Amino acid sequence: MRQIKTALEIALERTENVKTNRANIDQFEAKQLGKKLANAFLAGEADLTDKIKDTPEGQKESLKEGIFSVLISQITLPAGKDDDERLDKVGKGLQTIINTKQFTSLFQQLMQVFSRYLQEAAGFEQVIRQQYGPKLRQKEEELSRRLGREVRIDPFKDPEFVAFFNQNINALKGNYEAIIEQAKEDIRSFFESGNE
Repeated sequence: MRQIKTALEIALERTENVKTNRANIDQFEAKQLGKKLANAFLAGEADLTDKIKDTPEGQKESLKEGIFSVLISQITLPAGKDDDERLDKVGKGLQTIINTKQFTSLFQQLMQVFSRYLQEAAGFEQVIRQQYGPKLRQKEEELSRRLGREVRIDPFKDPEFVAFFNQNINALKGNYEAIIEQAKEDIRSFFESGNE
């Protein structure tokens, strides 16, 4: 026969879950605070080191997880030289929570990969323009003949050129994105091994 629980036993079971849930809520809030802190850090409005030191010991790991999730998402192919500052800041932020020589070395290599990508992308653009140049000149001549005046076409306003450009530049990006994904996996393992 099943044992019937008293009201006190049932109430104690429920309050036990509430205590556990309060700890979960505190961890969730610390993680959310970490995300906000990381965004403020990237905007130049916060110092990670001081905030981590001021966080209660039981919430530091969750705070760091929040910081990490925002910073790791910022590791992407740069759009231009302007992204160097952002990527450098991401590296410094990650260094704050992953203080290992392996991470430092990996991030330096990653910055070199970003630089090489920008150089190759610029070179690709020149090569693509040269390859497409004769076809573009042919289109310009045809339009000039039709309109009775000289016409210049911006290659990036020509749908055919844009498709040709995107096809080639996406192949280049694909090669580099594989490298970046591997680096992000390595960074995750450094972070996880440091927070065990």
